[in-house]
Amino acid sequence: MAITGASTGVTPDRTRALRSTASGGGKKRRRLSQPPGLPWILPALILSVGLLYYCIGYTGVISTWNWDGVSPNPQSVGLNNYIQVFQDPVFWDAIEHTVIFFVVTFVIQTFLGLLFATLLHSKIRLAVVYKVIIFVPVVLAPAIMAPVFRQLFAPDGQFNWVLAHVGLGFLQQPWIGQTSTSLAVVMSITIWEFTGVTFILYFAAMGQIDQSVLEAARIDGASNWRTLTSIIWPGVRGTTVALGVLSAIGALKTFDVPWLVTSQGGPVYSTEFLGTYIYRITIPLDRVGYGAAISIILLVVAVIMAIIIQRRGREREGSVD
Repeated sequence: MAITGASTGVTPDRTRALRSTASGGGKKRRRLSQPPGLPWILPALILSVGLLYYCIGYTGVISTWNWDGVSPNPQSVGLNNYIQVFQDPVFWDAIEHTVIFFVVTFVIQTFLGLLFATLLHSKIRLAVVYKVIIFVPVVLAPAIMAPVFRQLFAPDGQFNWVLAHVGLGFLQQPWIGQTSTSLAVVMSITIWEFTGVTFILYFAAMGQIDQSVLEAARIDGASNWRTLTSIIWPGVRGTTVALGVLSAIGALKTFDVPWLVTSQGGPVYSTEFLGTYIYRITIPLDRVGYGAAISIILLVVAVIMAIIIQRRGREREGSVD
């Protein structure tokens, strides 16, 4: 045995040390195989699964009941609530208003936000003041501004007063009191309120564009319009996709402005959105099961819209690359 140990150069003590090292390395590898961040995200994971997803699941269960929210014995109706929802004309009006609201507000906010960000990235005086003015509406609560807008767009309000004093008196009308203009008022208020967010995101995204590329374009004689469409707009494409997702989700959960400024989704459901309809059905009318069914449909539509917008954005980025 001594000859073997000498010939191989491995003593019994050395063998035990190697085995100990090997076993320790195996334990170390097993420890490394465990995600290092799991203990840190575990509380948030438990909270989200235990609260958020539980509530979603419970809402799905309630959507199969005929329940007023307080009765101890709700009646199970299966999918009857969903069948009634798809046969409800007010629900489809709310869907139509949501689509129109999303398209109009997203297009105008994108245009204005990109325009303001481009102008303020150039060297102009009092740029900080302009940034504050653009962003101030974002921090104003709709509940505070609702009485102001009701007075502004009233038949005897300041907006009609301005029209009369600039020679456009023939355009005077009850803006929030008729079905033909009430939705336009809601969209204009939302654009005024959230254009500041679009501006800030575009302004930050433009700061990430390589300045040498812009300087090279100027040296080559590219016009401002060509620089905007060929360099800046493709450079902020990811921000546009993110804004599209946020605008879609915001349109689906719109509640405060139409509820507070107009006559709670009126007149004649002309400013009814899914959020206002869910509240009206669930709270004043005590149809909790029916409102839960609309909520589940709202969740599904929001997820589908987010996936579609993200995929379209990735496809466009891939085609540009």
